[in-house]
Amino acid sequence: MSNTPVSTTYSEQATRLVAGVAKDGWGSVRPSLYETARVTSVAPWLAGESRRVAYLLEKQAADGSWGDGPEPYRLLPTLSAVEALLAVLRRGTTPAERAGRLTAAADRGLAALRALPPTGPWPDTAAAEILVPSLVARINEHLDLATAGELPGSGGWSPGARAAVPGGYHEAAPAYVAKKYGSAGSLPVKFHHTYEGIAGHLPETLVPGVEGLLGSSPAATATLAATARSDSGATARAVAVLDPVARRYDGLFPEAAPILVFERLWVAAALARVGLPDATLATVRGWADQIYDPEGVRGAPGLMKDADDTAMAVLVSSLAGRPRDPAALDLFHNGSHYDCYLGEDTGSVTANAHALQALLAHVRQRPESAETYGHRADKLSDWLVGQQRPEGYWSDKWHASPYYATERCVSGLAWCEGAHAAGAVGAAAAWVLETQGGDGSWGVWGGTVEETSYAAKILLSAAVPEEARGRHTRALDDAEAYLSAAALPGHRHPALWHDKTLYAPDAMIEAEVLAVREMLRARRG
Repeated sequence: MSNTPVSTTYSEQATRLVAGVAKDGWGSVRPSLYETARVTSVAPWLAGESRRVAYLLEKQAADGSWGDGPEPYRLLPTLSAVEALLAVLRRGTTPAERAGRLTAAADRGLAALRALPPTGPWPDTAAAEILVPSLVARINEHLDLATAGELPGSGGWSPGARAAVPGGYHEAAPAYVAKKYGSAGSLPVKFHHTYEGIAGHLPETLVPGVEGLLGSSPAATATLAATARSDSGATARAVAVLDPVARRYDGLFPEAAPILVFERLWVAAALARVGLPDATLATVRGWADQIYDPEGVRGAPGLMKDADDTAMAVLVSSLAGRPRDPAALDLFHNGSHYDCYLGEDTGSVTANAHALQALLAHVRQRPESAETYGHRADKLSDWLVGQQRPEGYWSDKWHASPYYATERCVSGLAWCEGAHAAGAVGAAAAWVLETQGGDGSWGVWGGTVEETSYAAKILLSAAVPEEARGRHTRALDDAEAYLSAAALPGHRHPALWHDKTLYAPDAMIEAEVLAVREMLRARRG
């Protein structure tokens, strides 16, 4: 935690933000088009279908696609929306006028899918390898009925060619995964969040029995009820857990609910690096005490324990003056670094950067622990440096922007001693200087407040060579001016975070922006 006095403005804004997060029982994340479409498709028994269908029609882009970000990110939301509209038509209960709108929207969505690059490259979003082919199969089932004139409500619609599984995905993947774990006799918890992708291929013996949302996902929960073979109470239980979420989101659904652990840890960590106002200390310490678990932390109910949330719980505990044993991370250590969760397919540099920060923060609070955790931090630092791209940045599977991953790595490595870590931080700062936009912003698809905050934080963390000091100062001045003009109350942050599709955790982003604006102010004295 910084010892530099914070401004009254920052203190007031940080206090309001923490109070708002503490009051919200769900988390400040917007509805997901993908998730809402999945519930619309499989849960006609859930109140609010008309609202959800209207939302799908409203959110279709001019080119016929759905979703945020550039074309490759629109694949999964568009598949989900098209399938949902066809599923609603197939029920045969839609009035003729609205059925015509649904048919036209589905037709434009199919055209948008055909216009996507046939081989990507596709983003590394959660379980896309099973969700994409699963949705293509469902769409083609509906289209086959339409071609045969047997799709109720389609008005003799002739949709043309069947949908194709895009290059890079495999039609048999959902069945293969289901068979693999059917043979093993159990379904790993990591598949609960994306259960809808394999549900139709699972034997009844592998159907999860859970209370609450399955894998924190409305789509997975609704699918579990829709595919229940012998449990007459499945629908009633699904309604009981989905209805409160729908009420919170005006009939729609986010990708995960609630996100309290994730949100509170990231908000607290961002603010604590600048300074937690006195009015927030009791709340943040309460979060740290409640969330930390010596056996590992889950980001949301129904998810697997993971190294990312566990590391952040250790970090926040240290930053809030409540040091907790980093041994909770041992479950995820693989010898050189940390797996984000057990059974992980692709590693995460940001989870490991958070682990590095957690280890070093703990050692600062408990110097006697250096013998235990100092060596592990050294190895982790070396591993992170080894993941840096030649250009100077890092990328990660949990965020679309390299500025997020790079800031996380730099924030950890800046605490390390030695030329190895310092060189990596310097290379990252040089990359940031080279990629600033003319308006003072940074962004992977165009300047954003969020990414500019990460980039400025990287520059503030780096040692500045004498010959680069003027350029460095100008870059920070321009970033501060951009943030002052753009980071206005009510600003809508674009979706850059990865789950099944892109999303924006608004309170977490606001904490990062608020913190870096205070850091920029403080550098001037």
